[in-house]
Amino acid sequence: MRALAWLIIITSLLMVLSVPLLGVGGFETALSTWGLSTPWIAVSLVSVILIGPIEAFVLDPRMRSLLAVVRETPEGPLPDAIERRTHDPILITSASTLATMPLGVVFLMTTKPQLVPSILVIRSACIFGLIVSLPVWSAKRKPARPDTVHRTLPEADPLLRKTIWTRRW
Repeated sequence: MRALAWLIIITSLLMVLSVPLLGVGGFETALSTWGLSTPWIAVSLVSVILIGPIEAFVLDPRMRSLLAVVRETPEGPLPDAIERRTHDPILITSASTLATMPLGVVFLMTTKPQLVPSILVIRSACIFGLIVSLPVWSAKRKPARPDTVHRTLPEADPLLRKTIWTRRW
C-alpha cells in the first residue's frame, strides 16, 4: 500500500505535465480534422474537463493525506485505522470512475458515434465506475465480524500463508 500511494503521488506530477500537452495536441487535431461541432469530440471534451476536478479535488487530497499517514507509521502491517482509510468508499469510487471515464473517451475516439450514442457511452462508463465501487459501499455498512478482526494472522489471510509461491527465496 505504501508503494502504491507513493507511486500515485509521484506520477501526479507527470500527469500535471502530460495532460495539458496531450490536451493541446488532441484539441489541435480535433479542430484541424473534424471541428468542435462533431458530437463525439464535444462529449469527449466535456468528459475530460469533468475528470480534472474529480482528480484534483477528490482523489488527490485523499491520496496525499493517506500517504502522509502511511509514511509516519512504522514498517509492518498497517494499523486498522489506516487500513480502513484505504477502503474509503469515496476514494474507491473516484478512482474507479476516473479509470472508466477515459476508457469511454477512448471508445468514442475509435468509434466516432453521433451525439446520443456518445452521451450514452460516457454515461455508461460513469455508471460502470460506480457499479465497480458498490461492493466497497456495501462493505462499509456491514459490521465487522469478530473472526476478521485479526486479518494479519496467516491462518486468517490466505495471502499471508507460507507456500512455495509466497515464500522469499
